[in-house]
Order: sequence, then structure tokens, then C-alpha cells
Amino acid sequence: MTQLSSVRPIFRAVVSTVVPEAGQLNERGWQELESLVETTLEGRPPAMLRQLRMFLRLIQWCSVLRFGRRFSSLSPARRARMLTYLEDHRIELVRCGFWGLRTLAFLGFYGRAETLQAIGYAANSRGWEAQG
Repeated sequence: MTQLSSVRPIFRAVVSTVVPEAGQLNERGWQELESLVETTLEGRPPAMLRQLRMFLRLIQWCSVLRFGRRFSSLSPARRARMLTYLEDHRIELVRCGFWGLRTLAFLGFYGRAETLQAIGYAANSRGWEAQG
């Protein structure tokens, strides 16, 4: 994870909160998840990547103001409360940042071959026609 390596612990804490099952991943699973996210972020403008890193740092330190501890050190329940606060924030930019981060968390976790197999997902280029 190169684009987000400086914020990896925060990113993993967010992903584990958004997708609690991610907390069970081993290091190989985390590397696959992060690789999917990195691939998705390739080619994005540098300013967007800086904003993403800054947003993750904002999550880390805003939780100090709310709970007296960094986000990555909070209990799962407090992490969830912090993310709910961001999800419902009065400032649209904060809400958009949260939803973008949430999307990356889902993409990384559910895009892994192991997860796709576990949930029985089998994509087909024929779409709904493949069902019949």
C-alpha cells in the first residue's frame, strides 16, 4: 500500500469498523484488500489522494476531541459512533468524504476473491440472462 501507507493503521481501523468481518483478516487478506484499493486509486489526481489521507488523519485526531483517544485506539463501539457522526455530519464535504471512504472499504473487502467465493457471487457478462 503505497498511496495510503502513511495512514495504514487508520485505514485498517476504518475498514474494520465499516466491515466488521475485516477484523478477522490475516496479513495476506489485508494485503489483498489494500491492493484492490490501491489499484482503484491509481490514476486519481494527486490532490484527491492528499484529501483522502488528510481525511483519514482528521478521523484519527477528531476522535481525540470526542473520546480522548485516537480513532485507531478506540473500541469498536466508539469507532462506530465516530463514523456515524461523520456519516451524518452537517457539513456535506465531511459526509461525502465518509461515503467515499466507506465505498473503498466495501470495494476492498468484497472485491477479494475469497469473499466473493464465500458469499457465492459469480459475475457473468450475460447479466440477468445468465440466471435462466
